[in-house]
Amino acid sequence: MKQQFLDVYDEEHARTMRVLHAYPEDKLNLRPHPKLKTARELTWVFVLECYLGTAVWNDEYAKGRTVSGKPPAAPEDWKEILSALEKSNKDFRGLIESASDDTLRENVHFFKGPKTMGEISRINWLWFLLHDQIHHRGQLSVYLRMADGKVPAIYGPSGDEPWT
Repeated sequence: MKQQFLDVYDEEHARTMRVLHAYPEDKLNLRPHPKLKTARELTWVFVLECYLGTAVWNDEYAKGRTVSGKPPAAPEDWKEILSALEKSNKDFRGLIESASDDTLRENVHFFKGPKTMGEISRINWLWFLLHDQIHHRGQLSVYLRMADGKVPAIYGPSGDEPWT
């Protein structure tokens, strides 16, 4: 169960990093719509999700805390953001890797809907978080196209990276 998740987690992280490395640094302030984040802000969400993941892993919501401490602020420098993402991904992955199967089956508290808390197993929480990261990577790939960057193949060929 754990190894299956970690294998997919590593594959998805590599895909995300390929998209991020393709993003043009001079277009980090792109905001396609007033309700959307800038590309820089959207990229920082990947770091914040590891931070949130650790808080949920430690069942902070059950303890009456939403997160332990203040989330880290995004650096201005693109390379620092990518470095912070690599570190947060490695740290979060290590937390998962060191867990027993019993720990992965234990429940933690998280939102089950609007303003509704409930229990979810850690392993199901991890899958939820990974799917959310995939969702945000999809958003960023649209930004990448709008920024005139070259979109890498993610799950199959792209217009910029054909397989034939």
